[in-house]
Amino acid sequence: MTESQVGPIALVGGREWGEGCTFDARLLALSGGDRVLVLPTAAAYEHPDRSVETARAWFEGLGGRVEGVMVLGRVDAEDAANAAAVRAARFVYLGGGSPLHLRSVLKHSAVWRALEEAWRDGAVIAGSGAGAMVLGDPMVDPRGGAFTLGLGLIEHLAVLPGASGWSPERLRRTVSLTGEGVALVAVDERTAVIRAPDGTWAVEGVGSASVHVGGVVAGFEALG
Repeated sequence: MTESQVGPIALVGGREWGEGCTFDARLLALSGGDRVLVLPTAAAYEHPDRSVETARAWFEGLGGRVEGVMVLGRVDAEDAANAAAVRAARFVYLGGGSPLHLRSVLKHSAVWRALEEAWRDGAVIAGSGAGAMVLGDPMVDPRGGAFTLGLGLIEHLAVLPGASGWSPERLRRTVSLTGEGVALVAVDERTAVIRAPDGTWAVEGVGSASVHVGGVVAGFEALG
C-alpha cells in the first residue's frame, strides 16, 4: 500500500457523540458511506451497550447508521467474525473508557490487525479519550501522567485527551517527561485533531488543541 491510500485519523479529546462534535459529520462524509462501526472496548466495565446506543442516536441525527462490535475481552479480539467486520468497515470509532484495558485487549490481536489493514485501505479511524490515547505510541499512562506503550497506529506521537481538565502541574509533568522525538498532542473534550491522508492536520470542534515537542509548544507542522 502507498502512503496516500491510508485513511483519515481523528483524535478526539473525550465526551464523544454529542453536542459540539461537529467534526463527526465530516468524518462520516470522508468515509464515503453512512455506516459507523463502534468498538466500545474501553468501556467494557462501564455499560458498553450504552456507549453504542449513544453513538447510534448521535449518528442517526447525522444520517449515519451505527453497528456495535462488542469486542470486550481478548477472546472477542481474536474472533474471526469481529475481525472481518472491522476489516470491511470504512469508518471505525474507538470509544472512551479505560486506555489500559483497551490496549491489553487489542494489542497484537486479529481485530487490531484488521483495523490497521482497513486504515491502510482508506478507512476513517477515530478514537476518543482512551480510544485516541491508544492510537499513538508512546501512550500517556492515566495512572500518573508518565508514558507507556501504545498501539502505534501513529508512531512518535502521544495523545493527552481532556487537556483542559488537567491541572497545570500534572500537564507540566507530562510535557516534561515526553521523550526526544515524540510529539505530545493535548486536545480538549468535544474537539478533534484530524490527520488527513496527505499528512496535514486540522483542529475541529468546540475546544482547542496544542502540540508539545521537547518541552515547548510547537506548531502542528511538527507532527509531519
